[in-house]
Amino acid sequence: MLHSYDAIILGAGAAGLHCAAMAGQMGARVLLLDHAAKVAEKIRISGGGRCNFTNRDTTPAQFLSDNPHFCRSALARYTPQDFIALLQRHGIGFHEKHRGQLFCDQGSERIIEMLLAECEAGSVERWQPCAVRAVRHGAAGYEVDTDRGTVSAPRLVVATGGLSIPKIGATDFGHRLARQFGHRIVEPRPALVPLTFPAQDWAPFAALAGLS
Repeated sequence: MLHSYDAIILGAGAAGLHCAAMAGQMGARVLLLDHAAKVAEKIRISGGGRCNFTNRDTTPAQFLSDNPHFCRSALARYTPQDFIALLQRHGIGFHEKHRGQLFCDQGSERIIEMLLAECEAGSVERWQPCAVRAVRHGAAGYEVDTDRGTVSAPRLVVATGGLSIPKIGATDFGHRLARQFGHRIVEPRPALVPLTFPAQDWAPFAALAGLS
């Protein structure tokens, strides 16, 4: 039997949980899927366990993108103040650490609990752990084969993250799915690394590599 929803969201991290909660609270029938046994592991370890959940001074100027208009639109529709207000409604304390960086006083777990509560308020159905075997176009929009059966929806949200921390379940699933549907992918490269230089610029200093 093919179960149908208004939206299927792949990935129960920060983006997937928040998206599911908001869609559910707007009246959509939402299914949230994630292959990991634990929910939102990246939230749990972020900020050294304190979750640096936003920066109150975030603007489009802090983003590098081939499509600079996207972040302008996204930040205008949902601002840092909107998320701060959500924490305040849940009674979660926070503090500013450095130049607008906001951290949770009570630890990352409170942020996860808040997002799960918001999903529950939106009657979001969550399957976890549940692996996705295949995704394709179907009569209703999209069909997703999972460990628990096939589901369909006119809207599919891919919030599976990237390759940053494989040890907590990060994979290239989202990139592979984007390629499957014909999207152009900017080749990923490490971001949270020390200073990097082109080989020709580094050559004069190669003998100093052993120094710290």
